[in-house]
Amino acid sequence: MAQTAQALDGPHRSFLDELKDAVSVRAALLVLGVLALQLGFITSYIGAFHQPKPHRIPLAVTSPDTQVADEALYRLARLPGDPLEPRTVADETAARRQITEREVDGALVMDPRGTTDRLLVAGGGGGALRQAITEVVTKVEKSQNRTVRVVDVVPGAVGDARGLSSFYLVVGWCVGGYLCAAILAISAGARPANAARAFIRLGVLLLYSITAGLLGTVIAGPVLDALPGSVRALWGLGTLLVFAVGAITLALQGLAGVIGIGLAILLVVVLGNPSAGGAYPYPLLPSFWRAIGPALPPGAGTYAARSIAYFRGNGAGGPMVVLAAWAVGGAVITFACAALRRRGPAPAPPG
Repeated sequence: MAQTAQALDGPHRSFLDELKDAVSVRAALLVLGVLALQLGFITSYIGAFHQPKPHRIPLAVTSPDTQVADEALYRLARLPGDPLEPRTVADETAARRQITEREVDGALVMDPRGTTDRLLVAGGGGGALRQAITEVVTKVEKSQNRTVRVVDVVPGAVGDARGLSSFYLVVGWCVGGYLCAAILAISAGARPANAARAFIRLGVLLLYSITAGLLGTVIAGPVLDALPGSVRALWGLGTLLVFAVGAITLALQGLAGVIGIGLAILLVVVLGNPSAGGAYPYPLLPSFWRAIGPALPPGAGTYAARSIAYFRGNGAGGPMVVLAAWAVGGAVITFACAALRRRGPAPAPPG
């Protein structure tokens, strides 16, 4: 009876044999890749956010008495660690204009006849940045026996706690972009079989991007009242951002197969999100993250979204060009990979 059962079960297999069947070499390598992404995620977020420090925050300085303004400029420019990058401007009107045009992040308006000055800030540019400017300037003013009255000239919306809604909206758009591209690839092979299929995938991605851009804008704006600004402009930004991230993902899949999905996550999530200037705007990030942030989709998207929501679109042009470059580059590489694959050697006929 025992021999019959053994015959039905087949020959005895060792645990190592079962392990090889259960976990292939390819699967093991993919698991190691997932572990690397996980550790990269932990390292990038903690590395970028664990110790924010202000670095060369653009600050306008003005006073009816030019000597007072020049003395303040000298003090602020010589602070240890260079937390500020002060510059003098003609008057308060010029200072406010530079804030709304995103040329500076704040302005110190000196009163030569008293001991109380005004610090103009832009809460819409990020709560952490507003707080950092206030703390640095207040400390310097206190050392001169002066006080500061903070005036928020570009306040954040009531529903936009600490100015993070733009960042969260961009993160949601990015997630949708690479997940849509990943699903399109997984459903019918990571690499498109020909240029026609590449065109179809990009067309579907574009339709998805238009829909996601509109719905995300409506939720963040009219529904939740978290972001002001032009609905059309935010919709356009969302469409471009989702398509750019999706096109990058399709391009990486065309180059590396299913591994391209992991590469897209590495680029957008592990490197892009911590450097996006969301929780901590660029002047508060370590140098590496501050350098790469503006060139990656999450950073470009976050800066453009804040510009549209609070600064009448000022400063959004550069980030939109960055996103357009990613979108065009991703689409071109996707088509090129499909065309090269189509021209590859035909499989040998069955013998």
